[in-house]
Amino acid sequence: MSQQALIVSNAIAVLLLVFGLYFPRYRRKEMVVAILGINVGVLSVAMVLANAEVTAGLGLGLFGVLSIIRLRSQELDQEEVVYYFSALALGLLGGIAVEPAWLTPTLMLSILIALFIGGHPKLFGASRSQTVVLDAAITNEGELRERLEELLGGSVHRMKVRRVDLVNDTTMVDVRFSLPS
Repeated sequence: MSQQALIVSNAIAVLLLVFGLYFPRYRRKEMVVAILGINVGVLSVAMVLANAEVTAGLGLGLFGVLSIIRLRSQELDQEEVVYYFSALALGLLGGIAVEPAWLTPTLMLSILIALFIGGHPKLFGASRSQTVVLDAAITNEGELRERLEELLGGSVHRMKVRRVDLVNDTTMVDVRFSLPS
């Protein structure tokens, strides 16, 4: 596949990723420029590395450094990390010509399909995850579950107590629950 075809494939894929999947679901405009910027940057570096006499280790090292710098600069949800790394992967795929020629667009499409299905709002739509701070120090698991179900209006599937403060009379708990259908 020619470099021009790879660039066009990457552009189509990252635009679908950002404007077809990410932004309609998460509405964080600052991430749009981050995802687009990292994709174009990685695409450019991958194309240069593919045509230069350097080792794959250098390219992978650069990939790691780019991701660490970005992920340490702002807290991202797990879903947003996936979009971010997908933009990195699309850029790498678009930057290196491989044979057979159909492989690159197929891999790009597989990334987009995985995100479309795995992150679809209707998939597990009633499932929720939340950190709750209660105004009572509750050490009894059954009592805690009842209180959370009443407060959240759903069925608690999993809960993990993060902190019980007997002095200030609070309980912090991570809870996984589902709302009624």
